[in-house]
Amino acid sequence: MYIVAIGWAFVVLLMTLAEATSSQGTVLGAFFTLLLYGLLPLAIVLYLMGTPARRAARRRAEAAVASDSATAQGDSGGQPAGAAVAPERKKS
Repeated sequence: MYIVAIGWAFVVLLMTLAEATSSQGTVLGAFFTLLLYGLLPLAIVLYLMGTPARRAARRRAEAAVASDSATAQGDSGGQPAGAAVAPERKKS
């Protein structure tokens, strides 16, 4: 995934240098070439390509929170687990 982005950034960098050093080009034109052909499209593509990873991470986090709350909840009585029947007292 990143090799394509690196290649695209390299090509855009060369386009920017060609624009800036050309006799008919300007530095402002090179800046807009870098921005509109390089940074903006790369940001959008990398964001879209990272969506499945973010979705999977969110699902793992939600599953971890759900399992933590289920184990921490216990019997919902707030008391530690013990004998179900109270012991019988001896008569004196």
